[in-house]
Amino acid sequence: MKANPGGQIDLNAVLGRDRLIQNIWEIVQQQSMVITAERRIGKTTVMKKMAAEPQRGWLPVYQDLESCHSAAEFSMAVYKQVHHFLSGKSKLARRSKEFLGSLGGIELGGTIKLPEKAATPWKEVLTKAIEDLMHENDEGTKLLFLWDELPFMLMNIRDGEGEQTAMQVLDHLRWLRQTHSGLRMVITGSVGLHHVLTSLKEKSYANSPVNDMATVDVPPLAPNDAVSLALLLIDGESLPSSDKPAAAAAIAREADCFAFYIHHIVRGLKIMEWDASPENVAKVVASHLIDANDPWELLHYRERIATYYQNHQKEVSLILDELAAQNEQASVAELLAMLKGASQFDDRDRLLRLLNLMERDHYLKRDESGAYRFRFPLIRRWWKLNRGL
Repeated sequence: MKANPGGQIDLNAVLGRDRLIQNIWEIVQQQSMVITAERRIGKTTVMKKMAAEPQRGWLPVYQDLESCHSAAEFSMAVYKQVHHFLSGKSKLARRSKEFLGSLGGIELGGTIKLPEKAATPWKEVLTKAIEDLMHENDEGTKLLFLWDELPFMLMNIRDGEGEQTAMQVLDHLRWLRQTHSGLRMVITGSVGLHHVLTSLKEKSYANSPVNDMATVDVPPLAPNDAVSLALLLIDGESLPSSDKPAAAAAIAREADCFAFYIHHIVRGLKIMEWDASPENVAKVVASHLIDANDPWELLHYRERIATYYQNHQKEVSLILDELAAQNEQASVAELLAMLKGASQFDDRDRLLRLLNLMERDHYLKRDESGAYRFRFPLIRRWWKLNRGL
């Protein structure tokens, strides 16, 4: 196996996700779900593996929705995916094609393209496309949409067409789930869905569009699986090593068991022409954490604060500074005292809400005593260096 940080991973080479995928299949037997995870942790790989290796009785359809900027684009993207899928089985998306044709659509390459000035009634297109796919299913087979970057798409719709349209998309998806018992949806994305819902609720959106969906978090690899991956990459890159198990354990530990960072560390050893040893692993990590080119894309943890916490950027940065530099962990009372001393912030309830958001965004985690700390030691280490603490 070759190091391939950020690249397309061969689905046959995915390690340590079998139990998680099995759990997801068991959950979708009963209900749709939202997958939450930190970026670069492998949630897209999990969804693609499910699409490529469906369990009996399931028809999974994977889509990346990041490029959709309107409700109409979303509905047409689903229609085109349904058409492509059915045409591969010599079947037709009859309902949606007839409907789009009635609106003046022109058939190009088997799919319908609407005239540029034509408005797309997106609810009808989306409904008919899904019904086409369900109708052509084998009897007893359930339809599973695996929608990646749906929260990002909702943000695009909110910003381009307004909060009302984004609300309607969420409500219509819920209606489809409740109307069709054989339909399931799994949604995920690099932006937490809770941020989209929070922004909509600020505009008087009172519905709970995902309270019928389960939530599952994708963790890093288990330590044993992370070590196994590191060993495979050391062998795949033919890295010399006097103690491969020790080197692999160091890679897994330094990478917080993120497959993405494991690939990067092994690639770094290969480029530097260094032996795989705990000492060289530490040197690679140290150099990457201060690299101005940010090869590990860690600046994302700092830059996204302006988007996610528009009204509390200062407080979030102060909390992370405190946990990175001063204390490994801190209680709510200690964090509130710190904020009071460094700013005008003096609202315990607001702090609790902020800490909850930071947990959901995977910055922090709580221990059994209620104290907070960085969820990932690697990110704490980078934050301390990046902020000059």
